[in-house]
Amino acid sequence: MKLKAERTLPVATRLLLVDDNPSGLAARKMVLTELGYEITTATNAERALELFQQSLFPLVVTDYKMPGKNGVELIRAIREVAPQTRIVLISGFVDAMGITEENSGADAVIMKSANEVLQLVRAVNRLSKRTAAKQPAQAKSALKLKKSAGS
Repeated sequence: MKLKAERTLPVATRLLLVDDNPSGLAARKMVLTELGYEITTATNAERALELFQQSLFPLVVTDYKMPGKNGVELIRAIREVAPQTRIVLISGFVDAMGITEENSGADAVIMKSANEVLQLVRAVNRLSKRTAAKQPAQAKSALKLKKSAGS
């Protein structure tokens, strides 16, 4: 499936992708890479937390069911370190377990289905723009530093 990349990439293009299923991880990585996102992957929550602590990612996409900590436990741990991080939770158990944004801590919850890729792309694009919009003070500071360095 070939998706057309947007002409203007969102500012928040770095993304941590977490899934214990190698084929699911590879498929999501391929789609998001085609759209211009820089993807770092982890196959479990513990490794994801290690990577997150090394480099605070503005966006995280995680599966729910994984060995060890599940996706909701990962979300809680990330929120303790960086509450502003935007997070998408993907699960095949959304309906059966009643998983919502409110009870999971995620900014978006996606059901694994035939529409999953489209929903993922929409959620990531929407949240990356929101992440970029939440960082105007940082952008202004960086711009001031760049201008003062150039003068």
